[in-house]
Amino acid sequence: MAKPIVILGVFVADTAYRAPRQPRMGETLLGTSFKLGPGGKGSNQAVAAGRLGADVSMITRLGRDPFADMALATWREAGVKPAVIETPESYTGAAYIFVEETTGDNAIIVSPGAAMLISPADIDANEALIRSAGVFVTQLEQPIEAAMRALALARSAGVTTILNPAPAAALPEAIFPLCDYVTPNETEAEALTGIAIATVEDARRAADKLLDKGVGAVIVTLGEKGALFHSRSASQHVAAFAVGPVVETTGAGDAFNGGFAVGLSRGLPEVEAVRFACAVASISVTRPGTAPSMPSLDEVERVLAGGTL
Repeated sequence: MAKPIVILGVFVADTAYRAPRQPRMGETLLGTSFKLGPGGKGSNQAVAAGRLGADVSMITRLGRDPFADMALATWREAGVKPAVIETPESYTGAAYIFVEETTGDNAIIVSPGAAMLISPADIDANEALIRSAGVFVTQLEQPIEAAMRALALARSAGVTTILNPAPAAALPEAIFPLCDYVTPNETEAEALTGIAIATVEDARRAADKLLDKGVGAVIVTLGEKGALFHSRSASQHVAAFAVGPVVETTGAGDAFNGGFAVGLSRGLPEVEAVRFACAVASISVTRPGTAPSMPSLDEVERVLAGGTL
């Protein structure tokens, strides 16, 4: 039986703009489309896990506003259990997402709002929930003190811990030994290690640096090249899946992390959990949006079996 997943993170309302290119400072461009939808790394990861049939809870803070209503409706539809601290003195977060029309590549500004008030005391208030998990996941969109407290609490309870170090940020050295898995993309791996990632071998060298900091294992996500799993005992490059044309890459990392957490919660061996996560991410990039792009378990299993959607 799959173990429960608990995710600490942020919900933001994604305001997504598509245009041929980004405007320069002082310039106004006409965009080709606009879409409002649910986002935030933690929330997207929870939705990804929920769509895959996991027992997943989301710890966060929300304001009392229409974007909070959007968050709760999104989680309800995906089967995510909210563990929300209502924060009427602040606002529910929002994100500006620019999507380059020709490539699907993106640039993002996040304003987390109420989620920036998440504190170690909030984590302690959810101690029983965290201790009940099989897998705990967090990122860097809420205060680092809260993330560290939650990782320490989960680790002390024997819960498998995953840190998705996104967005890229300097981290205290004490956080690394709390992490069974760290899942940076190429940019984040370079920020953490100083090693630019152009090849799989570069990713291996960066992963070795993270292992030296006390991390249990490292998964460097490599976009269209898939992902590298690297630990003291194994190192394996897992290819992405050719599912269809790339529409948007915005939610790919969150799809991967949600999928990886589900793979571990289902008892898959580590490399198989990475392969499962690559399938989830490969499907997500063929669809627009972040949370709305997350696939179902049936779709993932078809792709893993060599079929098509």
